[in-house]
Amino acid sequence: MLNPLKKTYSASDKQLFRFLQKNLLFERLEDNELAEFVPFLHLRSYKKNEAIFFRKDPSQAIYIIKSGEVALNLDIEDKFEELTRIGVAQSFGDNALLESTYRIYNAVCTTETSEIYVLATTNVLEIFENNVNIKAKMMTAMAENYEKQNVNLFRAYQESFGFFDLGRAFMKL
Repeated sequence: MLNPLKKTYSASDKQLFRFLQKNLLFERLEDNELAEFVPFLHLRSYKKNEAIFFRKDPSQAIYIIKSGEVALNLDIEDKFEELTRIGVAQSFGDNALLESTYRIYNAVCTTETSEIYVLATTNVLEIFENNVNIKAKMMTAMAENYEKQNVNLFRAYQESFGFFDLGRAFMKL
């Protein structure tokens, strides 16, 4: 039996929802929860070698790649060490889900053009305040991702034992 009062979504809304669900932060959200983000998604275009943000900038938005590719890197003196390259449906700047954080790496467009959805932290926090289920699902996804990154960090350290002092990562901030 169909519920005549149930919210319906356009084909383009549903297409956007399926796209967002390819991203680990949004994959657990239902259509009605994803709809909360739609008014706040701003599509921006970036050109090759254009910086999206720099390390130590305030974390003011989450970015989700619609098309193209982005390099995440660290600046060490006058050199840049690439951490990874990410593509379609992947997000970066996820620490913007946390209040008063700063970027820990640089993000630079690596393809001729990249279209990227920008979702401001203030909007995300407003959604979180009004819907604890969305917050719980997204924060769980972020924690699981950070766990995977820690596992990878420890594996890299074990494979290059002594190359750097891992204990420095656990110093009090």
